[in-house]
Amino acid sequence: MTINYNSPLSLRSFLEQEGLGMQKKFGQNFLINQRIRETLADSLGAEKGSEVWEIGPGLGAMTEILLNRELNVKAFEIDAGFIRVLKNIFSGRENFQLIEGDVMKTWPEQPPSDFLFGNLPYNIAAALIADLIEKERVFSRMIITVQKETAQRMIAAPGTKDYSSFTVLCASVYSVKPVVLIKPEAFYPQPNVDSMGVLLENKNLPCYPKIFYPLVRSLFASRRKTIKNNLTGFIASRFNFEHCKGIPERHTAKLSAQDACAEVLRDNGLSGMERAETLEHQTFLSLAKSLENMRL
Repeated sequence: MTINYNSPLSLRSFLEQEGLGMQKKFGQNFLINQRIRETLADSLGAEKGSEVWEIGPGLGAMTEILLNRELNVKAFEIDAGFIRVLKNIFSGRENFQLIEGDVMKTWPEQPPSDFLFGNLPYNIAAALIADLIEKERVFSRMIITVQKETAQRMIAAPGTKDYSSFTVLCASVYSVKPVVLIKPEAFYPQPNVDSMGVLLENKNLPCYPKIFYPLVRSLFASRRKTIKNNLTGFIASRFNFEHCKGIPERHTAKLSAQDACAEVLRDNGLSGMERAETLEHQTFLSLAKSLENMRL
């Protein structure tokens, strides 16, 4: 079984011959530009013999490149038809392993690996990256192809419209850099948006306080609110406060949360009138450490 991965006509003919269809719910688009595929593989920087997780191999265009570079590929695929094709093409390769099913459910069962590669389905890209980071499954290097809009959120600077909790989440573990802008015509079928290849390199930082990620999400939850308002609500919802004599019980947590918030803001040199989208990544970390160290 051979496939011309660079020809939309050949791909369409192959799909018809095998009785396969493209399923929109899986976000399937084949990267038909050989030069871009090679650029992405080069950017991964994996040495011969390294294990690479490949998310969404499809019909195996990138899988073939990775295997030919003598990498050990662990491919995660959900589509039953594509699974059949991948088995037919690569089952004889000793450096190929196929993990069947929804990657969001199957990846936690797999031991850690150093590299991740994926032309990620747009509908799960951010959720998958966030899930891996929050569950502390960190790779030395990741090369992922995502919707341009998602990439812009990953590399955004504080104070810009694309800066979000997802930006901070990625920056907590990785240095994030754009690799290549990919226009719709580089895919079959063509998506309606531009895509981008993105490199994530592990910064090898110490573990973060467990409260860090919930705090970041909370501070970004209501973007129009100041961090004082969001932080007060977060503290009140996360911590138990002793009741103060003479103060009605219904007001105690609110007042105590306000006091704790004021202390945390003061320790970090913040007025409280700032908004989350203006804060540097290190400021979120400092706030999390202050909360962790307080006896609330």
